[in-house]
Amino acid sequence: MLEEELKTVRLEFAEAQARLSFGGLEPQEIQKLSKRHAVCRLILDTEAALEKAKKEAQETRQLLSSTDKEIAGMAEAEVPALDAAVSALAKKLRLLLIPPDPADSKNIFLEIRAGVGGDESALFAADLLRMYTRFAQNMNWKAELRDMSSSGPKGIKNAVLYISGQNVYALLKYEGGVHRVQRVPQTEASGRVHTSTVTVAIMHEVDEIEIKIEAKDLKIDTFRSGGAGGQNVNKVETAIRITHLPSGIITQCQEERSQGQNKMKAMAMLAAKLAQISEEAQAKANAGARKVQVGTGDRSEKIRTYNFPQSRVTDHRIQVSWHNMQAIMDGEIQELLEAVKLEIGRNGADEI
Repeated sequence: MLEEELKTVRLEFAEAQARLSFGGLEPQEIQKLSKRHAVCRLILDTEAALEKAKKEAQETRQLLSSTDKEIAGMAEAEVPALDAAVSALAKKLRLLLIPPDPADSKNIFLEIRAGVGGDESALFAADLLRMYTRFAQNMNWKAELRDMSSSGPKGIKNAVLYISGQNVYALLKYEGGVHRVQRVPQTEASGRVHTSTVTVAIMHEVDEIEIKIEAKDLKIDTFRSGGAGGQNVNKVETAIRITHLPSGIITQCQEERSQGQNKMKAMAMLAAKLAQISEEAQAKANAGARKVQVGTGDRSEKIRTYNFPQSRVTDHRIQVSWHNMQAIMDGEIQELLEAVKLEIGRNGADEI
């Protein structure tokens, strides 16, 4: 299977290289071929690096049986690092071979909503907001809070993050769904573990030409922002709430001091939500309900449990657990996201 995929990549690489060398292409075609040429080169370079690492590990392992104890000892010390390099390159290659989604390079709106569990759900929603914000910082992405409704001194009812950067959607698109937390709330005197839920929705940004929104279908309200922003926030109605009448979808933004900027950002999120609805309907029509959940991270699906007493995070879709709760809550989730992408991304592609 892997060799067949690599064979296809080699053919695509050669074809792209030949067509780019031939000339006489339109600018858009040059851009498309150049992009595919670069992706194929990265895959083939990774394959070459993997084969080199495998050979080096094999040769070093053969030295373990050397009669020279010093050489054998040096080989024994090098083998773990060489095996780790092989494993990392093999994982990178598998990720690169996942068929690309046209939206993978797009920025996203990440929406978090407190679910079942009252105050504890609101507190965990705030924890997830912090986790995703930290992860975005770790990836050198930009995370911009577009809207937030607080619940108590530390919890949130809902929040919207706009995350921009390289291949944001490619890595975060499977985060949509129900996130369940099991822990002892701060207010629980008896030490009993409670179970609460938070929903996460991932919507990629769309170009203006992709979704057409009629002005007659909109109801636009202004209100005073409740967030930070100085004296102007409390005196002027700069926050914007937009209701899309045909669908009932409501979006709002209150983080900017300018009413115009807030309106523009609320409209961008509305377009993303309408695009998500359209994509889900199309996916369901094409391949049934399972593909909808695989391809879009349906919010009705419980995808992950965060068990604090056992310091365990389990993703139910791939049946894999991690036991570094504190690191994960601090935003170190790349390994988790890549594991999910490897499993769901490849399986989803098989069904298309």
